[in-house]
Amino acid sequence: MTGSGEDPRVAGLRTAVSRLRRQLATHPAEFPDRGIAEDELAALAAMTIDGTPEIPRLRRSLLLIAGSIGSVSALARGLSDVRDAVELFGEPPRGRD
Repeated sequence: MTGSGEDPRVAGLRTAVSRLRRQLATHPAEFPDRGIAEDELAALAAMTIDGTPEIPRLRRSLLLIAGSIGSVSALARGLSDVRDAVELFGEPPRGRD
């Protein structure tokens, strides 16, 4: 926890998402799945406001974002930062078999 009582993983995710959203907003090229990336980044940003995000939802959003902008090399570093931030949350708990 930080001095404010906030989970540092959430703060890191918020920062990474915000940075990638800005990069995407200023990226001049249009590409087919840009809207998907924008929507999922907005969803991730909203999750950081509500406290600790749900791990399965984080991973789903990350996959959609990566699939949407993965081939845009100018956004690769920002995407990597978001992926690293999501990975700090670990794996979702497995159900009993």
